[in-house]
Amino acid sequence: MGLSEVVREGDFVLLYLDLKRTFLVRAKPGRELHTHKGVVKLDDVIGQPYGFRVMSSTGQEFVVLKPTIRDFILKMRRATQIIYPKDMGLILSFTGIGPGWRVVEGGTGTGALTAFLAYHVRPEGRIYTYEVRPEFLKVAEENIARLGLSDFVEFKLADITEGIDERGVDAVILDIASPWEAVPHAYEALRPSGSFASFSPTIDQVVKTVEALRAHGFVAIEVVECLLRHIRAEPGKTRPEWLMRAHTGYIVFARKALPEQA
Repeated sequence: MGLSEVVREGDFVLLYLDLKRTFLVRAKPGRELHTHKGVVKLDDVIGQPYGFRVMSSTGQEFVVLKPTIRDFILKMRRATQIIYPKDMGLILSFTGIGPGWRVVEGGTGTGALTAFLAYHVRPEGRIYTYEVRPEFLKVAEENIARLGLSDFVEFKLADITEGIDERGVDAVILDIASPWEAVPHAYEALRPSGSFASFSPTIDQVVKTVEALRAHGFVAIEVVECLLRHIRAEPGKTRPEWLMRAHTGYIVFARKALPEQA
C-alpha cells in the first residue's frame, strides 16, 4: 500500500460523521477529538488506510477521509465572507486556469479563492494576490501556509485598482467592491487572449464592470450566476432539499483582445 493511501503522523484528516458533521483535524500522537458523539483518539487513525472506520469512546462510527481542497476551504479560518466552491469551480471552468498558469487575484480576503487557485496552478504556476487590509492578509497567509501552498502564492499589500505590477499573466480574477476600476490595469497585465473574471454580489457592480470591459478592449463578455441545489435521494421519497444555496454573486467573464488595426 502506497504512503499516500495511509494516514501519516502530522497529516490532516477529515473525520466524517454525516454530510453536516465533519471534523478536519491533524493526526498527531496523543491528540484527541472531542465531539458530541464521543472522543476519537488520533492514535487510532495514524497508520490506517483512508476510508478506515474508527470508533469514538461512545461507540459512534466515524470514517477517516483524505481532505479535498474544498474541505480545507470550507473549514479555514475566516476574516471575511468567502467565494463558495460552486462559484470557484465555475471560475476555473470558464477561465481555463490550470497547471503552470500565472494568475493575478484582486481581493485576497481570507484566502479561500487564493488557495483554490494556487492548488490548481501547481507545481509551476503562481498566484499574485493583492489586498488592501493588512489584517486580512495576515489571516490569508496563515491559511495558505496551513494548506502547504505558500510556495505558489505571492502576497501583496496593495490596491489593485491603482495598478498591477505583473505583465503577461494568464488570468486576472477580482473579488473587490469596485472591479470596474481595475479593468484597465487588468488589460495591461494580461497576455493577449488572457482570461478575466470578476465576482460581485450586486447587479449594479456587474453593469459598471461590463461597461468598463467593453470600453477597454475585452471580448467574449459573459455574466453568469450559479445556483446550487442538493437532492435528497431516498427510496420512495427523493426530492429537492427545502433549502438551497441560491444567490451568492454574479460572475463576469471576458477575454483580452488586441487593439483594432488602423
